[in-house]
Amino acid sequence: MKNVLTIAGSDSSGGAGIQADLKTFAAHGVFGMSVITAVTAQNTQGVFAVQDITPAVIAKQLDAIFEDIEVAAVKIGMVSQVDTIKTIAAKLREYGASNIVADPVMVSKSGYRLLNPAAEVTLIEELLPLAAIVTPNIPEAEVITGRTITTLAAMEVAARDIFALGPKSVLMKGGHLDGDSTDILFDGEEFIYLPSRRIATKNTHGTGCTLSSAIAANVGRGLSMRDAVAAAKEYITVAIEHSLSIGKGVGPTNHFYTLYKKAGMFND
Repeated sequence: MKNVLTIAGSDSSGGAGIQADLKTFAAHGVFGMSVITAVTAQNTQGVFAVQDITPAVIAKQLDAIFEDIEVAAVKIGMVSQVDTIKTIAAKLREYGASNIVADPVMVSKSGYRLLNPAAEVTLIEELLPLAAIVTPNIPEAEVITGRTITTLAAMEVAARDIFALGPKSVLMKGGHLDGDSTDILFDGEEFIYLPSRRIATKNTHGTGCTLSSAIAANVGRGLSMRDAVAAAKEYITVAIEHSLSIGKGVGPTNHFYTLYKKAGMFND
C-alpha cells in the first residue's frame, strides 16, 4: 500500500480539508497521513473561526512523517500564512518530496477568506514551482493571474499563465462557468478537455479538496498525471451525484458511494 500525505486545515464538520482528504485516500486504497495547518470552526453553513497552527509545530509534523515513512505523494490544501507556506516549502525541498498536488485554497464557498492576502504571493512563489500539478478553480485562477475568466478560451490562457509560474501541469476547474462543467488539463504542450454534465445539487462542500486528494492518491499509486486526473474527475462526479444532505446548508460529497454500492451497503 502506498502512503499519501495531506497538508491542510481541519474541517470540524468533516466535509472538506483534512477530513475529506483522508476519506478520499481511504476510498482509493492508499494509507493517508496528515499535517494539520489550521483548525477551523465550520459546518455546512460557513466558516466561523480559524486557528492557525504555528510554523514550528507544522515543521515538526512534517519531520515526524518524512523521517519515518516513505511518502508516495503529497496534497497541499489550506495554508493561510506567509511563514506557514515558507516552512512547508522548505521542508518539502529538504526531503525531496515528489508528486505534489497543490490546491490553492483561498476562499470558502461561504465567502470566508482562508488565505491571508499577504500570503498569496508567497504561495505562488514558494509552492507552485514544487507542484506536479496545481488545481485552481476559476476564482482562484483569477487571483493568481489577475485575469477575468469567463470562457473556456480564457481558461486556456490562465492555464498557460499558471504553468509559467513553475508547476509541471495545471488543472483549470470550470465549475464556476455556466453550463456543463468542463475542466482543462494543461501539461505545457497539450490542452486536455474533461467535460462532465452539471449535477443539480447544492451539496458540493469539499469538492476541491476531494478532487485534489484523489489526484494525489492516483499519482501516488503510479498512474500517469493524465490518467490520475481523469480517474479523479470520474470519482468526484460520482461523489457529487450521490452527495449527502447533511446539515442546514451546503452538504458534503459522498466519498465512499462506489465502495458502499459494491458492498451492497448503500441504497440510492
